[in-house]
Amino acid sequence: MTSGVNAAVKARAKINLFLHVGEKREDGFHPLQSLAAFTDFGDRVVAEEADDLSLSLEGPFAAGLEGDGNLVLRAARALAERAGRPPQARITLTKNLPLASGVGGGSADAAATLRLLSNLWQLKYDEKTLRDIGATLGSDVPVCVRSQPAFMEGRGELLTPVTSLPRLPLLLVNPRVAIPTADIFAALGERRGIGMKLPSGGFTDLADLLRFLEITNNDLEAPAKAREPAIAEVLNALSRMPGALFTRMSGSGATCFALMPDGGGAARAAALLKEKYPSWWVQPASVPDIGITRETAGRDIGPTPDGL
Repeated sequence: MTSGVNAAVKARAKINLFLHVGEKREDGFHPLQSLAAFTDFGDRVVAEEADDLSLSLEGPFAAGLEGDGNLVLRAARALAERAGRPPQARITLTKNLPLASGVGGGSADAAATLRLLSNLWQLKYDEKTLRDIGATLGSDVPVCVRSQPAFMEGRGELLTPVTSLPRLPLLLVNPRVAIPTADIFAALGERRGIGMKLPSGGFTDLADLLRFLEITNNDLEAPAKAREPAIAEVLNALSRMPGALFTRMSGSGATCFALMPDGGGAARAAALLKEKYPSWWVQPASVPDIGITRETAGRDIGPTPDGL
């Protein structure tokens, strides 16, 4: 096979607006509950037809991702194995998100690869099939397949689409510290458990969402701050930004976010932080508003343009 058709997709950053953890299960995993949302900023995955499987790395955070253990290559091989075909594609990953940063970067890359190659190889797999394959790669991969707001339960594989969510301008900040997720779970002490329920109608506006978030937590934030005090410094800096409405750490860290009233405020806050903390990674972004109907909530994945 010679190289030919190519396509590209975004691997959107995942933000855990809250994250509650339960007691460890017999299989060694912690059950969780989380409200996950996806920003308009992330990595980019491009693939074209080829005679074998290869991965090229670009972008500011490409270093350290070399080798067969990369989730993009693992996703390609897992999809090919399910389809009973050879894994043939020339893939390029542009890594814009910090590594091990709590925004699902590797998982989003794997999910984007599954969507991209399913179309490139004309497999016509539905979303459930891609989620099932993704679950073998990591707990965050299934939610990243759709990359739409969802309530996560179980290990992260039990997903309920969020019916409505307002547009969320936000600011992402990482002190360029990598946080191994397993280490944070191992150090976990207090936890909220898994008894949280989402409003049945979703969230009508930002004020509605903020009222809900005030009664939630990120249970991993305390052990992450104990391991890396820079996280507390980031959260303090974000809380002092003009207009900041709400601040929290995402996932197991070290990326933190601030919800802002508008995109202009996020951009101005980003400029202030970049000037004062030039060593930090600072990125204004936005979670698009969403209104998922009952009819579209379970729809299979179709063609995946660059905007998805």
